[in-house]
Amino acid sequence: MKFEPWVRSSAELERRSRARIYRIISSRGAGGTRTRMTNGKQTYFDPAVYLTEAGLGRRIVHIKPKRAFFAQGDVADCVFYLQSGRVKLTVISKTGKEATIALLASGDFIGEESVAGTPGLRMATATALSGCTALKIEREEMVRALREHHALSEVFLKYLLARSMRTQADLVDQLFNSSEKRLARILLLMAEYGEPGTEQTLIPKISQETLAEMIGTTRSRVSFFMNRFRKMGLIEYNGGIHVHKSLLNVILHD
Repeated sequence: MKFEPWVRSSAELERRSRARIYRIISSRGAGGTRTRMTNGKQTYFDPAVYLTEAGLGRRIVHIKPKRAFFAQGDVADCVFYLQSGRVKLTVISKTGKEATIALLASGDFIGEESVAGTPGLRMATATALSGCTALKIEREEMVRALREHHALSEVFLKYLLARSMRTQADLVDQLFNSSEKRLARILLLMAEYGEPGTEQTLIPKISQETLAEMIGTTRSRVSFFMNRFRKMGLIEYNGGIHVHKSLLNVILHD
């Protein structure tokens, strides 16, 4: 049987997802905890297992490329934990102008605003850039789990703080760096620079229009810089984009 690129065997998916989640949780300093049950017995709660497996109030979903997890204006009634794939968040103004505000990768939560106070409406649209697998957690279940399991709430809180710091860094980048440096930074972030691994990482296919929206410039300028990076041997692209860590020199060079 021939599978589409986004389809993986359940065993392979579970193995890769859990390994990735364990690395992320370890980097955030959270581990499993013992939770006292109402019958007086204690059970071991592992956030990596919780975020990998389906259960009461949560299920595994597969989203094909270019399909939406949710749309701007939808009711915010669940949270997604991205196990694999890439996602972009976009907003549309009243005049119909669209802007990309964030790119998310495996280990990120999507739609986390749904757990804040009274459920409201989605403020952005989340669209799969590549085939994605995620754990969909109903709002009530997520709120319950955060209240009862310190290990999970620690992971979630540290993720929110990291997102907040990333947003501030994006603002500083937008205000003070050139469009060339902003493009280099976005490519390095998408390639998860700093993660253990090889000297180059493949980024799923992404349009120059989307990159232009992310850094606040025109598509023609993105095309110019991408060609420059390729001639300098910093990236390679033919469908997907291979990013070499040497691209960091563009950001460090004044």
